Amino acid sequence: MIRCIFLVLDRTYVLQNSMLPSLWDLGLDLFRENVLSREHVRERCFFGLLNLIKRERSGDTIDRCLLRNLLSMLNDLHIYHTMFEKRFLHETEESYSIEGSAKRSSMEVHEYLIHTERRISEERDLCLACMDHSTLKPLTLCVEEQLISKHTEALLSKGLSHLIVENRIDDLMRLYKLFSAVKDGIQSLCTHFNKHVKNVASLIVLDVSNDHTMVQDLLDLKEKLSNIVTKCFSKDLKFVEALREAFESSINKRQNKPAELIAKYVDQRMKSGNKEATEVELDRTLDQIMMLFRFIHGKDVFEAFYKKDLAKRLLVGKSASVDAEKSMLSKLKQECGGMFTGKLEGMFNDISHSKELMAQYRQHVTTKKEGKVPNIDMSVNILTMGYWPTYPPMEVQLPSYLVKLQDSFKDFYLSKHSGRKLSFRASLGHCVLKSKFKNGNKELQVSQFQALVLLLYNEATCFSFLQIKSDTQIEDSELRRTLQSLACGKARILTKSPKGKDVNDGDNFNLNTEFKHKLIRIKINQIQLKESVEENTDTTERVFQDRQYQIDAAIVRTMKTRKTLSHQLLLTELYDQLKFPLKATDIKKRIESLIERDYMERDKDNTTQYHYMA
Repeated sequence: MIRCIFLVLDRTYVLQNSMLPSLWDLGLDLFRENVLSREHVRERCFFGLLNLIKRERSGDTIDRCLLRNLLSMLNDLHIYHTMFEKRFLHETEESYSIEGSAKRSSMEVHEYLIHTERRISEERDLCLACMDHSTLKPLTLCVEEQLISKHTEALLSKGLSHLIVENRIDDLMRLYKLFSAVKDGIQSLCTHFNKHVKNVASLIVLDVSNDHTMVQDLLDLKEKLSNIVTKCFSKDLKFVEALREAFESSINKRQNKPAELIAKYVDQRMKSGNKEATEVELDRTLDQIMMLFRFIHGKDVFEAFYKKDLAKRLLVGKSASVDAEKSMLSKLKQECGGMFTGKLEGMFNDISHSKELMAQYRQHVTTKKEGKVPNIDMSVNILTMGYWPTYPPMEVQLPSYLVKLQDSFKDFYLSKHSGRKLSFRASLGHCVLKSKFKNGNKELQVSQFQALVLLLYNEATCFSFLQIKSDTQIEDSELRRTLQSLACGKARILTKSPKGKDVNDGDNFNLNTEFKHKLIRIKINQIQLKESVEENTDTTERVFQDRQYQIDAAIVRTMKTRKTLSHQLLLTELYDQLKFPLKATDIKKRIESLIERDYMERDKDNTTQYHYMA
């Protein structure tokens, strides 16, 4: 009011005297010196202001206009930053320190995060509405320090795993947002995330009782966690790497078995019996499997089991999709290179060439009109020994007409490829037998061993175990499993006496002329050994044997180049060259073996030094 009355002086007299302050500035100086410079007045003013803010934080409705005007006055008097703001931030720190400890103890983590987010938002609104905007940054930092930074470890230890297990997407997004604002918050969150993933993934990998679900459980876990990283953690590269490292560490805590199970999982998905998946779904599944494959160190173990199962699918025609098989091969080649997939590609080429060869053979038989060849549709796959798994030969007694059929093809093949050796593997053969029963004709899909047994019943209706063994020459344990499948399975083409699941030397087997089945074409499943254990052990042992050869070759190659090398440097070279997990003890054994075979020798004066021997 005074300024308005004497405004003319401001415009005339003061303007002509530059040393004089304006009436407004003079009034502010006088008010500051005579009113707010008095401590008891200033303290009561500050107390009132802080009390208003405290009531606002408690949820009361206050006169924000009054608060804004008072704080604006302090700013005009140049004591807002120098006196009030420091006091305000100190009070805020104490208030939220107490509140943070109390709420953390009484609230669940997700509730605490919501509370913290709300508090930060409220403080921002109050500051922008009533205070100088420069206060916003230190105020926000103060609240974040007291509600987040001080409780980082407790919040993450108490609640992160629960939020992830429960898939609380919104709460995890809130957690990431809040922790992004504080120093080292993201690093702490990332460390705890990595630890959680390792704990959960390791439990899955090390739980031997659930091996049958391990791969699917890992795929489900990875998909869930990847979704969290994408949606909640903004695809932050720190979390992408933390997830990758945690999975790689966990999946390799148990050597070899995960690689084997991943290969078997692929086999299950690739088999034609897997009707659930479309081509698109199958390709997506293969991409997920490749993600797990990248984590395993023992990729040679995967390759061995994958090759064994792929061979079965190709030879028995059980692949769900040739395109899917080739897609998987392409993914493996892209990941590991042509050396890894060379033999697998060779297997596909063998199957393709075999189809062409069979077309030529059928044309040859038709053209030559070989009357001696029985009218039986035969298909032969020519397998290159180096590409395929090892199949032990098993000599069996074939009926004469099947021998003629084999000889006819063998003569044809050797006439086109002189100098090659061709041998048949009965264990891989399979047939379709047309059978006549009282209740109708059936087509039986059987293995070659099952076929040899059933063909005997064209001559008689009853045979003893020993007669069958003598007439077929099938190896004893294989014959017992074959007879179990024919006489003790779901489709009982034969009847056994005496009854029982086990096949003994004194048993007799009769043709079941009363056989009934709703289907015309029936697959007679072969009884499996706990084959899995024996066969899998053999496969694993072959991998270890191959590793020994690779270690030997790498040592000789390195020593031949370097001539003389210390033990430690040799280890370093081998770790760099070889792609499978290596133990120092295994390398030491191979070095000893090479020394015994005179490929290298120890230095006479320094036993940790080796010399190459030409």
